Amino acid sequence: MAPVICVAVSQPLGRTFLIDGSRSEKYRIVMNPDAGRGVQDVKGTCRMKPTHIACLFASLGMAGSAVAADPFFVGNWAFTTAVLAPWADPHRKPDDAERARLMGKTVALKTGEISGPRPFSCAKPHYKVTDYGPDMLFQGAFDEMYSADKTVDPKALAASLGFMGAHIKTLETGCEIDLHFVDDTTAEIGLNDYVYTLKKR
Repeated sequence: MAPVICVAVSQPLGRTFLIDGSRSEKYRIVMNPDAGRGVQDVKGTCRMKPTHIACLFASLGMAGSAVAADPFFVGNWAFTTAVLAPWADPHRKPDDAERARLMGKTVALKTGEISGPRPFSCAKPHYKVTDYGPDMLFQGAFDEMYSADKTVDPKALAASLGFMGAHIKTLETGCEIDLHFVDDTTAEIGLNDYVYTLKKR
């Protein structure tokens, strides 16, 4: 609870306090010089019956209302590693130039935009956090692999990339990319022939 400062009310001046709930009068506030020591900001008042005493609730730098925290995904995410994607064609050489261009770069997820190297920047993202099954990861790539070859196990493929369990937290951005989270500070993105790991900074 915030500390309380009690002050005496004397002659009329400029501050309005309600007396008895029936009329308002203006009084000078005379503060006990020891009462407000260390107090930084006065946030509210309480009124008492005609004892001519008013109590002020003092807040030590606290905001009047709580500020909602940003979602866990807001912040800077750096490309740290890349592995050849399970769906990559083994008979085709992957694009190493793109991988080299992205490594070490940062994607900034902000509440109103995404900035970063192409193709990850986005002027007006529409974020949605949801749970995906292993078959839905990387825009359904594992499900497509299973459709083509019934021996493919989407859950085993997901586990090989660090995803455990049947429900994988995913951020849909409404842009070019979705992020799949291994945990709250580790995400993975699929792009062409690679799966990139991003760490929150």
